[in-house]
Amino acid sequence: MEYRTLGNSGTIVSNYALGTMTFGAEADEGTSHTILENYVGAGGNFIDTADVYTAGASEEIIGRWFASRPGARDAVVLASKGRFPMGIHPNDVGTSRKHLTRALDDSLRRLGVEQIDLYQMHAWDPITPIEETLRFLHDAVTSGKIGYYGFSNFLGWQLTKAVHLARAHGWHLPVTLQPQYSLLVREIELEIVPASLDAGLGLLPWSPLAGGWLSGKYKRDEAPAGATRLGENPQRGMEAWTERNANPHTWDVVGAVADIAAARGVSASQVALAWVAGRPAVTSVLLGARTTEQLADNLGAADLVLTAREIEQLTRVSEPRVGVYPYGPKAQEQRSRKIAGGR
Repeated sequence: MEYRTLGNSGTIVSNYALGTMTFGAEADEGTSHTILENYVGAGGNFIDTADVYTAGASEEIIGRWFASRPGARDAVVLASKGRFPMGIHPNDVGTSRKHLTRALDDSLRRLGVEQIDLYQMHAWDPITPIEETLRFLHDAVTSGKIGYYGFSNFLGWQLTKAVHLARAHGWHLPVTLQPQYSLLVREIELEIVPASLDAGLGLLPWSPLAGGWLSGKYKRDEAPAGATRLGENPQRGMEAWTERNANPHTWDVVGAVADIAAARGVSASQVALAWVAGRPAVTSVLLGARTTEQLADNLGAADLVLTAREIEQLTRVSEPRVGVYPYGPKAQEQRSRKIAGGR
């Protein structure tokens, strides 16, 4: 496992984090605890959850694991999130001081900890003034309830506005952004990655396997079946599956990943994860396993180093298909060089 600083902070985290959205839903408590043990045993030290994951059950499962394993809390960097509905009342949602005060205290209680190392706003709140949210986060850092804060699913302008307002007021600055990012979802490179680089934030990509597409589970024009998320529960997103299946770009990318995996004697998942982990600004990639077998396969990416030729091949075939001003082909080429550190 490789270790990196958590964005522009001095805290050290492994370059693969354990996402726990499956805990209490697709993974029962026993399986979840085994996944935690195996992840930490492999050298991972970064655990990510959220209050809304299984209506708080994910945090509770992690909390009971901490309680049953002396020293575990000190050994890991713990991240959680708040913003989405946790009740039926008007103030049970959002990033207002009122909601976040209760949401943070509830997360601390469920996790059984005195401090959450990284507390993230799960999404932008169009109602609450961002100054109110930032002041709450500043106060939470100052009080010791959280160590750092970050954002998730923010757009480029939202991220930049928040950073500059925090700096202007002399408040604590964010350290990370958690966006969706994979070989099939690279549009964040148009605005969000440059904004994160400009602000010195570390990226924590979620869904790096694009919902299982990059693991090689799905076959062209074959409806999902068997032990896959869509096979077991088609209601989770068959409309999106149909759209992605009909897009030739999808299969160009999936094919390139499969070719490299076969040539290297590794899994497709490991190739796709290694590519994301090596992208500019990426601090740690979230692994979302439902089973211990999935986790073991994903952790194999930690030992995989892609060659420059393999990286170039994957990057070229997965280039976002944006063809209008100001995101045409020439602009994309210039932006790619800038992100990669060129001129």
